[in-house]
Amino acid sequence: MTALPLVIRPEHPDDAPAIERLHARAFGPGRFARTAYRLREGGSPLPDLCLTALVGTYLVGSVRIGSAEAGGGPLLVLGPLTVDPSFSDRGIGTSLMRANLDAARAAGHGLVILVGDAPYYARFGFRPVPPGRLALPGPVDPARFLWLELFDGASAGRYGPVRPLRA
Repeated sequence: MTALPLVIRPEHPDDAPAIERLHARAFGPGRFARTAYRLREGGSPLPDLCLTALVGTYLVGSVRIGSAEAGGGPLLVLGPLTVDPSFSDRGIGTSLMRANLDAARAAGHGLVILVGDAPYYARFGFRPVPPGRLALPGPVDPARFLWLELFDGASAGRYGPVRPLRA
């Protein structure tokens, strides 16, 4: 693994076209039909928590996070976490995740959900959402529906449908 001069910084509004191209390269056109994308459709990314990774001036990674609610309480919806396929396996996704979760914790948020690869996200403390607790706006493999409490007890009282919120 080659060391990269990686810079993690907040997403800028003018990053949007590069991030969209990155999503297209990483996930393809079928991404819009996925439940995770459908959940994010009604919400807005939280600018203070959305991060990008750059090597030089080239945007090589992005993580977005938005707000939602379930059971009358707020939560965060993480995703997508995207790394340019030509820069995979270099720790960029891990760096973005750690910085993102640290920022969410520092901002006082308590619960983060996502749809993703359980073995990958387990390293950050994500676990499957217990059956019957939360419902997404479409089908999802229960093994891929994950959550992380940023502080103990953050998931208490969280039941029912997850609804995105506008920032």
